[in-house]
Amino acid sequence: MKLLLAEDEVELNQALAAVLKHNNYSVDCVYDGEEALDYLEMSEYDGVILDIMMPKKNGLEVLRTIRAKKNQVPVLLLTAKSQIDDKVEGLDAGADDYLSKPFVMKELLARVRAITRRQAEMTDNTVQFGNVSLNRTLFEVSVGKESIRLANKDFQMLEMLMVNPGQVISTDRFMEKIWGYDSDTEINVVWVYISNLRKKLASLGADVEIKAVRNQGYSLTRKNNT
Repeated sequence: MKLLLAEDEVELNQALAAVLKHNNYSVDCVYDGEEALDYLEMSEYDGVILDIMMPKKNGLEVLRTIRAKKNQVPVLLLTAKSQIDDKVEGLDAGADDYLSKPFVMKELLARVRAITRRQAEMTDNTVQFGNVSLNRTLFEVSVGKESIRLANKDFQMLEMLMVNPGQVISTDRFMEKIWGYDSDTEINVVWVYISNLRKKLASLGADVEIKAVRNQGYSLTRKNNT
């Protein structure tokens, strides 16, 4: 899953990002409200961790802006404030949850899991293409009674392909969505993951395949397509 982390305290931002990445989230990090809005305009996220007290635009302004634009991405607000009125204001602005500083990392991770799980429950839990099913709750790809549980990035990549069957997805798009804008990962990692997914699909007896489109990217097609 891909998260946007908006927190102006640099050390805390970096610490949170490290913990989230260790738990298999892809994370884009920003340090002020205007930058958060820019990222939310440019990309789709599975969740947002949004500090209230930020420069340029505070978290509540960011939240109200995206909700006015009908962006329903799950949002967890972070703040040093703990008064009831502040919590109510944040929730009324459209936040999904609220966490006061200081907090322990386990609680943050639990809150993130909760808001992203609720979002997943509002969408179809299973994506189907050909004889392949992808379970968004169990992170499993299956054909008939055979199934394989996928690691986080494998799952995200296959989900992108299955939600957009027949469409070419560029290597840059995979990098942006899964590894994030700020990643220093080499771009050839996409090919490695594609290769692994091809092997998994073949082992299940899938009637679909991941095709490379020269100088463009990859698409998921039925095997009888030419």
